[in-house]
Amino acid sequence: MPATPHPTTAPVGLDAIRDNVAMTGADELGAGGLNVWRNSLPAGTYPGAPVEVDGVPFTGSPHTGPDNVRCAGQTLPVEIGRWDWLWLLATGERRVEDEIAMLFTDGAVDLEAVRVSDFWAAPAAFGETVAFRSEVMHYPHHVQSRLPGTIWCQRVPITRRADLVAIRLPDNLALHVFAATLLRCDR
Repeated sequence: MPATPHPTTAPVGLDAIRDNVAMTGADELGAGGLNVWRNSLPAGTYPGAPVEVDGVPFTGSPHTGPDNVRCAGQTLPVEIGRWDWLWLLATGERRVEDEIAMLFTDGAVDLEAVRVSDFWAAPAAFGETVAFRSEVMHYPHHVQSRLPGTIWCQRVPITRRADLVAIRLPDNLALHVFAATLLRCDR
C-alpha cells in the first residue's frame, strides 16, 4: 500500500493571539506599538493576502486591528507531524536572541535558538533575509521619511525526529511574529 502523502507546509495559526499593532495608516500614527516609543511601519508593509517568501508560503496579515504577536510565552498548537523547519516572518526591537520550545507528542521538549534582527534599517545580523521593507517609519505624531523598517524571514530548526504537537514562543516582548509556517523537507 502506498504511503499517504503529507503536506510539505502548514501555517501556524496566530489570529487568535495577535496582540500588537506594528503597522499603522498615516491617520492612526498613535496606535503603533512596535517599540516603547510607539513607532510603527506603514500599513501595507506586509500584504494582506497570502505571500511567499524564500519559497515558503505564509498567511496574510490583517489590515485592521492587531497584526502581530508580541512573544510572551504563548503556546501554539500546530498540525501534528514530523517537521524540519519553523519559518517566521518577524522583527525585533533590537536584535533578539532567545529560544522557542518545540513540544512533541511523546512529552519531549526541545529548545531551539531563534535569532531575529532589529526592525530599524540595518543589515541582517543572523543570516535572515528581508521579507518586507518600508520606505518610511511612523512615529506617534509624524512620518519620518528615508527611515525604513524591516520585517525579516528567519527559520528555526526542528531537529527531533518525532511528531511535533505545539510550539511555545519565548517570553520576550521584543520579538514580534507576523506569520509562521512549518516546513517538511523532501526525503
